[in-house]
Amino acid sequence: MRTLLLILNLILFISPGFGQPSKSPLEYVDVFMGTSNSRWMLGPYATMPFGMIQLGPDNQGDQWMGGYEYAINSVSGFSHIHAWTMAGLRMMPTTADLVLEDRPVDAPYKGANAGYHSRILKESEKGSPGYYEVYLYDHDVKAEMTVTTRCGFQKYTFPRKKESRVLVDLLLPSEYGLQINDARITKVSNTEIEGYADCSSAGWNNYKLHFVLQFSKPFKNMNGWNQGKEQDGIKEISGKDDIGVYVVYETEKDEEILVKSGISMVSIDQARLNLNTEINTPFGWDFNAVKENAKTQWEHILNRIKVSGSNEVDKVKFYTNLYRVYAAKQTWNDVNGLYMDPCEHVQQSPDGVAMYGGDAFWNSFWNINGLLSLITPDISKNWVLTQLELFEKTGWTGKGPTGLEYSGIMEGSHEMALMLSAYQKGIYTEDPDKLYQAMKKNVTVSGGRYECGGYVGNPGLDHYINHGYMPSDKGVTNKTLDYAFDDWCVAQMARAIGNKKDYRSFMKRSENYKNAFHPTLKFMVPKDSKGNWKEDFNPFDNYNFIEGNSWQYTLYVPHDIPGVVELVGKDLFNTRLEEGFEKSKEHKYAAHALDRTGGRKSEYYINHGNQVNMQAAWLFNYSGKPWLTQKYTRDIMETYYGSTPYHGWEGDEDEGQMGAWFVMSSLGLFEMNGGGDKEPILDLSSPLFDKMVVQLDSNYYSGKEFVIEVRNNSKENLYIQSAQFNGKPLESCQLKFKDVVGGGTLELHMGKNPNKSWGKL
Repeated sequence: MRTLLLILNLILFISPGFGQPSKSPLEYVDVFMGTSNSRWMLGPYATMPFGMIQLGPDNQGDQWMGGYEYAINSVSGFSHIHAWTMAGLRMMPTTADLVLEDRPVDAPYKGANAGYHSRILKESEKGSPGYYEVYLYDHDVKAEMTVTTRCGFQKYTFPRKKESRVLVDLLLPSEYGLQINDARITKVSNTEIEGYADCSSAGWNNYKLHFVLQFSKPFKNMNGWNQGKEQDGIKEISGKDDIGVYVVYETEKDEEILVKSGISMVSIDQARLNLNTEINTPFGWDFNAVKENAKTQWEHILNRIKVSGSNEVDKVKFYTNLYRVYAAKQTWNDVNGLYMDPCEHVQQSPDGVAMYGGDAFWNSFWNINGLLSLITPDISKNWVLTQLELFEKTGWTGKGPTGLEYSGIMEGSHEMALMLSAYQKGIYTEDPDKLYQAMKKNVTVSGGRYECGGYVGNPGLDHYINHGYMPSDKGVTNKTLDYAFDDWCVAQMARAIGNKKDYRSFMKRSENYKNAFHPTLKFMVPKDSKGNWKEDFNPFDNYNFIEGNSWQYTLYVPHDIPGVVELVGKDLFNTRLEEGFEKSKEHKYAAHALDRTGGRKSEYYINHGNQVNMQAAWLFNYSGKPWLTQKYTRDIMETYYGSTPYHGWEGDEDEGQMGAWFVMSSLGLFEMNGGGDKEPILDLSSPLFDKMVVQLDSNYYSGKEFVIEVRNNSKENLYIQSAQFNGKPLESCQLKFKDVVGGGTLELHMGKNPNKSWGKL
């Protein structure tokens, strides 16, 4: 009997998914997923949610999508900033022959030393949210790193060496290039150095990075270099271009040397304040305590959604995509609220406000905005407060405030969709009139070059207003569509504050998209200022469209899909859309897999890898065929998204937009107009898991749970047969946002064949 019990216990222990403790959401995150062929902002870096620092490995040169490539088995160094159009402060422990430059690992050998980089043992490379480690083979050093929001903490385990070094290099390769205009590094003591680097990147982004480095062991001396000339035994070095220092140690076998770093865009004193506040006072030299703190902060976010089901790969995809949403954008104010505004003036943010920045809000209303508002409304509110603070201090909101500079990147002013949604959802309600004035300026004052650098507002707005569309000889055709959506957002905010005149005016302008619609061709077609349509029109031609084509942009009217369906005609609309999905399926719905000839992409249909097309699968909910939304959202999650370093996403992740779409679609939720209605609506589709539990915020919402239970769910049984919400039958493929955040249970019954009578609007 005892033997039988032992056998049964052994079976329970070793059977996959049975009798074993379940993993936590954090344990499902794979920070290496999708890091081959990825952007600068998406390596396996140690970072906090919206952290100023993304501390981790670089191994590529100055090139598009440069930074970290998983397939390269070497590391050039560990830099602190991996933000869009921003880089800075690389460090590297070395013990091999002294080299003060680092050429790309794949650069041709021309007789010079290849650099201070090191080969790595790939199996030694490990990472998790807030942590990274690797063994540097050529230097025989184990490097570990963790972070707080504004500070880094590294631990180097050295071999026995007469000369071990820690290099600090201010000029490093990056995706958008980096120029050092002026820099200075000063030895404060044998355990501390400080400095700054006046940086330029991308031809327009100027920022001054200040830093303080503190070492756990006194170094013997500090040496430096500038533009190829070495200086030994220095207390300070200054210059431009290629500049850095290295500190020297004699180390014993397995000796650990720890380095703490604080950074700031404001001043060295502020960098030291950040370091003292976030690491020195609470943690001292306890590396593991800082690592655990990062883990706790990540668990706080990841635990807000719990998913259940037997497919472990889908859980890895889900939680890694959720992690990516919060891992690539930054907080740019210091611990006491000081920040550097776009005109390089030091400003004080209001109490409790985190000043956020990152890449563009272009079409983020289809992915990131909705997820943030659902599970982290506090972050949504901080985005709104960031925009209002910028508007108050500089007169404009920012469509992509990287480092809080005005980038002017991408089309429209889609930060307004987030601002509107936050008001409509009750996340930000303090000053609706100020919110409206900040939004209204973007649709009434033509944008352009900002006096302090970059671009603001909507360029060419006067042409759009005068013609009722953007003439092809004055700007790209898709500005008509982007600006019309902006008009709709402002109209909704005007109605919210009771301004009926502005509401009617901007609602009328929001119909301008119809002026770009060719009544015979049934496509959005470029039209010049004299009213002449483009000749030799091809719907797959990229001419006069940004990162898309006419076939895609004809679907691009977030605020009035029923209007577009009516213009095209429901039958033709559905025929086109179904054809596009079927012809794109073999390419995993990613246009980069198709041929390019003369600037034209052959049969360029669905491209989930770019923002213009990320709503496509959800359009069937509006054209009378919601079962096809269920079919294609599930297929995109299955085929477009992967779970390995080489297949994470097929396109440009753009700081969490691909990840957020996966998370929301896994829940079977979507916001077509970005949640801008008076009563925001969530579209429904086929969820990925058997059960999903969303913990709702108690400060903004009910504090209860929103539960999605999916009966008879499988990869084959992907069609919704019937639905109930809180026990009552649900016949529509939509739910009110207020009902979701009020808590309750959405129950879906699934089947192998479509129920074509369920879900029609």
